[in-house]
Amino acid sequence: MIKLHSVTKYYTPTAPVLKDINLAIKPGEFVSIVGQSGAGKTTLVRLLIAEERPTRGRIEIGDWDITDIKSSVVPYLRRQIGVIFHDFKLLPKKTVMENVSFALEVAGETSSRIRQVVPQVLHIVGLGNKADRYPNQLSGGEQQRVVIARSLVHRPKMLIADEPTGNLDAINTDEIIEILKKINEFGTTILLVTHNREVVNRLRRRVITLADGQIVSDEQTGKYII
Repeated sequence: MIKLHSVTKYYTPTAPVLKDINLAIKPGEFVSIVGQSGAGKTTLVRLLIAEERPTRGRIEIGDWDITDIKSSVVPYLRRQIGVIFHDFKLLPKKTVMENVSFALEVAGETSSRIRQVVPQVLHIVGLGNKADRYPNQLSGGEQQRVVIARSLVHRPKMLIADEPTGNLDAINTDEIIEILKKINEFGTTILLVTHNREVVNRLRRRVITLADGQIVSDEQTGKYII
């Protein structure tokens, strides 16, 4: 599903942010990527969604070699990769349903397709009864659920969650993680990038630890060790 071959990324000639990263993630895995600030987690995410290109090495996602992917092809790649960030970036003047529908509208989907898909993904995240609410009428956890629903509309094979619980309390954090686990049970590969030690240790799934731009630990049933 995901393969990185000796991936190195420089922003300046003397300071590599990622150094010789070799990594393979199988379809359907739930993987936590952890490490302190500056370890290279955000850069890794940006490489996987083709927001950045590696300085050296090769990146494969499914059947795609995205190492030198053209900008015109990136939108098609991102329909296979759902992305969730800790900042919600919801459209404040659109309802929950309209926010989620918008992701399909900009991709040119038909109205009938939108009417079919949006209720399905809202049901998955437990917001079927709040489709007509506006973002300011929702809790932080509910807003994050809208973001998750929006990321699912293209039925991505992989979901990257970059600090999805960073702004949430413990109860909402647990609810978001349970939703991610449910999505994973459908067969979607989950990459969870997080600082949350309790979440990682409770998941007891594969944990990849980054430090100074390198993988220092990769445990199939791991813990947050830094």
